[in-house]
Amino acid sequence: MAIKDLIKFNDNKTTFIFVGGKGGVGKTSVSASTAIYLAEQGKKTLIVSTDPAHSLSDSLETYIGPNPKIIRENLYGVEIDPEMAMERQQAELNAKKSIASPDQLPGLDMLTDQLDLASSSPGADEAAAFEIFVQVMTTNEYDVVVFDTAPTGHTLRLLSFPDLMDSWVGKMIKAKSKLGSLTSGLKNLIPFVGDDDEDIASTAELEETKRKIAEAKEVLTNPDRTSFKMVVIPEEMSIYESERAIESLKKNDMNVDSIIVNQIMPDIDNCDFCQSRYKIQQKRIALINQKFKDQEIAQIPLFKEEVKGQKKLEEFAEILYEGKTPEQTAKDAIIL
Repeated sequence: MAIKDLIKFNDNKTTFIFVGGKGGVGKTSVSASTAIYLAEQGKKTLIVSTDPAHSLSDSLETYIGPNPKIIRENLYGVEIDPEMAMERQQAELNAKKSIASPDQLPGLDMLTDQLDLASSSPGADEAAAFEIFVQVMTTNEYDVVVFDTAPTGHTLRLLSFPDLMDSWVGKMIKAKSKLGSLTSGLKNLIPFVGDDDEDIASTAELEETKRKIAEAKEVLTNPDRTSFKMVVIPEEMSIYESERAIESLKKNDMNVDSIIVNQIMPDIDNCDFCQSRYKIQQKRIALINQKFKDQEIAQIPLFKEEVKGQKKLEEFAEILYEGKTPEQTAKDAIIL
């Protein structure tokens, strides 16, 4: 089966593709080239960077930013900015505190402390990413959304976020029954809760949040709508980290359908260094084939230049999804 055949589309429902792996293996190149390829197929595509490093703009050679921006026909992009989101929430909380009555201030001081902890938490970017996931999931505005994820640890936290949020909101509902209107200030800590009424954290709204979280989890674990592509390079650290990540994803009922082996050295006779690297990589590729036999495996050669800019990403996509050789694209793979 070709790797492109693993991508499923649903009428009037968005398909989600998560691209992950160890830092430095080429996740952004795979994500951006995948998004370009799907847009070229006529699919309205959104690529979302959840990596705080924001290399997506560099890869596509265009500024993207925190709001969806059109990049080319059928292709839109957004880079999540968790710091901006937390600053907005802090400003909203400060505004609420400034008009609060004295008997509310002790509770709001507690909320401020909690928000400070939340803003410094490594989970802030996962919270922002998950909020966008829920938004695009419920609107079904796009045919497909590609997530260019942060390194493995962040990604696993993002994908386990529904369980964390479900537990959190459950506690909030209990707190609501005990503390009453004081918990209205907590809406700044909870994604997805609206602000139509003065009592923003009403039990009904919290229950609606729980419903959205449950729906998000159902979509994340539905192989017809959501898949995960693991990017590895032929090195032991990358292979073993990916193996552990796949086990964790399985525990979250996530569908890992393919392994993309990036940066493969060619077999070059007149270069001792190249031959040494080639032989080591071939052993690692054999290990990859052994460990990931349940997934479709695709191979990408090492390019002689950075995979940067839309033209090179198009060539990358043709190799990955159409099975073309570098010579059949722009002859841009490494030749020594």
